[in-house]
Amino acid sequence: MGSKSVDQVLDAAAAGVHYSALRLEELTIQEQPTTSGLENGHQEPFVIGVAGGASSGKSTVCKMIIDQLRDQRVVVVTQESFYYGLSDDELVHVHDYNFDHPDAFDTELLLSCMQNLKHGKAVDIPNYNFKTYKSTPNARKVNPSDVIILEGILVFHDSRLRDLMNMKIFVDTDADVRLTRRIRRDTIEKGRDIKAVLDQYSKFVKPAFEDFILPTKKYADIIIPRGGDNDVAIDLIVQHIRTKLGQHDLCKVHPNLYVIQATYQIRGMHTIIRDAATATHDFIFYADRLIRLVVEHGLGHLPFQEKQVITPTGSVYTGVEFSKRLCGISVIRSGESMENALRACCKGIKIGKILIHREGDNGQQLIYQNLPKDIANRHVLLLDPILGTGNSAVQAISLLLEKGVQEANIIFLNLISAPQGVHVVSKRFPRVKIVTSEIEFGLNDDFRVIPGMGEFGDRYFGTDDYQSSTPFFCDDKNRVRLL
Repeated sequence: MGSKSVDQVLDAAAAGVHYSALRLEELTIQEQPTTSGLENGHQEPFVIGVAGGASSGKSTVCKMIIDQLRDQRVVVVTQESFYYGLSDDELVHVHDYNFDHPDAFDTELLLSCMQNLKHGKAVDIPNYNFKTYKSTPNARKVNPSDVIILEGILVFHDSRLRDLMNMKIFVDTDADVRLTRRIRRDTIEKGRDIKAVLDQYSKFVKPAFEDFILPTKKYADIIIPRGGDNDVAIDLIVQHIRTKLGQHDLCKVHPNLYVIQATYQIRGMHTIIRDAATATHDFIFYADRLIRLVVEHGLGHLPFQEKQVITPTGSVYTGVEFSKRLCGISVIRSGESMENALRACCKGIKIGKILIHREGDNGQQLIYQNLPKDIANRHVLLLDPILGTGNSAVQAISLLLEKGVQEANIIFLNLISAPQGVHVVSKRFPRVKIVTSEIEFGLNDDFRVIPGMGEFGDRYFGTDDYQSSTPFFCDDKNRVRLL
């Protein structure tokens, strides 16, 4: 969880949250990006393990985390789903079966499911029936998500499962409270007799807690007393998760890359513009909304200075004033689709244009430029909705540098970025800021971004033929001439 301020430590102390220094170091190490995740652009999910005694409040803690992470895709995998089905002989003596022992769970199947989810693959989770003590044929389909919560009494017992977790939470609740809750749950939800519940508790549950569950408490990064009643602890945990989710794996490698925080609203707009069946007017409408968000985010990286103003009430408001030495440069023609959003955000802004002719996967030829004469003294917002191989971006940025623009004064704005393009641009120009709304999986054999959204310019302008607002034409030798 990194370093914490004095206020955070005091808040944690008030909440009764305990942090293990040794585990925090381990937590930081585990959150480093993996090679596989970087190669294909897939951002591995944030995996949270929630352990504790039976009826300690683990499910309540999970629900509270989910409720606060409403803008993220969250899935819960329960260890109880992976109980072994009982044989006929075991069913006859079911009251002598220890459901709190590590051997009661199919850990190999659980491990396989968690590994697949972590690598972006959908899985089938068993559906265990606690009245028949067998898994039903109807498995639950679980898709990859931003956050995966693994909940169960013994999820910390196997080191292989622990190694998959980015955060480990132990819910610590008084034994009497846990027993009361267990009686209520097993008699009402599972239809068991109260005497059988008490016999099972004294014979299996209590010894198993002391022998197997409590010893795993030492692996926890965070220990929550009182479970779901500890609102402050949950708030601190969610705050940390949100911080980590806002850091794409590539952002950890390239500090000049900024991915705007994903919400259901943003995903919904991406879903529409990526759909091949979306009509042109809908594509334009939602693309414009996304572009506006990217532009606003990019403007937030401009230098500013403090400024005081007098409000209509006569009060003094201390705010900021951004740099006014700014211009936009669109890479024709897709980049022109971003000009309206920029003009809407920056009244009267100067916008120049660059045309780069692509030849194959690596060849580019600069054939047109129309830049502000004083561009060397300005901050530049470079506009191109798709960052693919990065070769065109390198050509455009190289031109800006030749014109005297400082590398640190260039902010490259796009809607989607392929990891390969991010690597190319960042390696060549580490001080250029890249702002995007989503990182793609990568490039296909034709060097097209996947999953992508097709030829952006064609879809946005509604034509296969180039119809630019730029006043130029090509002569009989394919040379560009201004009109």
